[in-house]
Amino acid sequence: MACVHPHCRGAVSMVHRFIIATAFVMLMPYTVPASDELPKESVLPLSLAGKAIQASLDACKRDGYKVSASVVDRGGVLRAMARADGAGPHTIDSSRKKAYTAASLRRPTTELAESINKMPTLQALRDMNDQVLMLGGGLPIEIDGEIVGGIGVGGAPGGHLDDACAQAGLDAIGAAPKVPAPK
Repeated sequence: MACVHPHCRGAVSMVHRFIIATAFVMLMPYTVPASDELPKESVLPLSLAGKAIQASLDACKRDGYKVSASVVDRGGVLRAMARADGAGPHTIDSSRKKAYTAASLRRPTTELAESINKMPTLQALRDMNDQVLMLGGGLPIEIDGEIVGGIGVGGAPGGHLDDACAQAGLDAIGAAPKVPAPK
């Protein structure tokens, strides 16, 4: 026969609460927080993006070239951009698109352009979207083995010269070299 006194109801309720709390505590180690499933990735700080751009502009200026330089993050979103005094307006888009292409395809744009010339079946890469530009001057930014973005330079009289200025930007922030050092 069940107890009908008010003090018995409280005791049963306390027992149920204790059982539920015990079960909860025992099952806690088996739950996985959602944050454990989120990918962890490095982000290129704005300060490093600015430093890379300035080093690129300075390198081109020393050689007499008026250029624009852009840095994008790993997703191709613009982080920073600068146009040197006297650089043509077209250099803004070309530097950004080169940076986007290098970050997106994770390769120097000169290397990609050469691959397309050697293997015509890769020509479709040019038409992937309207942000891709297959001209020299775009380099992926790799730090500690991870691609964190891309840098693009546009406006020097040749892709190899844009590459050299972009490499100066990578050197300034300690990123992995992508262009062989001149001999």
